[in-house]
Amino acid sequence: MATLVTFHAHPDDECIACGGVMRSAADAGHRVVLVVATGGEHGEIVPGVLDPDETLGHRRHAETLESARILGVARTEFLGYVDSGMVGTETNTGDGAFAAADVEEAAEKLAAILREEDADVLTIYDDHGGYGHPDHVQVHHVGARAGALAGTPRVYEATTNRDEMRRLMAMAREMGMGDGEGPDERQLEEMGTPESELTTRVDVTAFLEAKRAAMRAHASQIAPDSFFLALPDAAFAAAFGTEWFRRAGEPAGGPFESGLFGD
Repeated sequence: MATLVTFHAHPDDECIACGGVMRSAADAGHRVVLVVATGGEHGEIVPGVLDPDETLGHRRHAETLESARILGVARTEFLGYVDSGMVGTETNTGDGAFAAADVEEAAEKLAAILREEDADVLTIYDDHGGYGHPDHVQVHHVGARAGALAGTPRVYEATTNRDEMRRLMAMAREMGMGDGEGPDERQLEEMGTPESELTTRVDVTAFLEAKRAAMRAHASQIAPDSFFLALPDAAFAAAFGTEWFRRAGEPAGGPFESGLFGD
């Protein structure tokens, strides 16, 4: 059996980006290790969720552990950096902000875990963090360097299929759903990765119940009536039933891999 280390910027990123492959790997007997760079201290809080005197960072730590349990994670580690907030905010350069961290120093922290685990597979994000969030971009830089330092043989950039998003949005409009909602064409050009640049398409429809439950565990960020959780089952499957990756160092454009372990 192999070891998968999956690296994310904030609590809740893990289930949205890689929840399916994590649960799939765990069910197949692989060891799954979750590493989270920050505590997500600057996330927007769902009203009425926090207990009196409870900090968002404390709540999100607990939510991550519950999400990890649902997804079959064997070990969860936090690198201890501070959430940098959205692009262009003063928190981008605040004390301890991940986006402002020294890449070599942060990469060595992750590389130490990769070495300790003798990791076979590492997931990070694409070079623009999927949609440009400073911490997501930093996950790419730190993760890529850590993989090189540790000699991890398979490094995958988790992303979204930009062309598939266009197809799904067009289908939704044809069905009279979401008219006027969602990203416009300019925004789409800054999200995800073109299909022609992807290498790996993982069907995770068999694990959507776990993925959705892990999303529910992040109650401070994802309300029960939020867009994600309120989707009908068929729409949720269309939106989250495939997880896309680009394998570092491998040519794109050929037949898609169907998994992260050479399957």
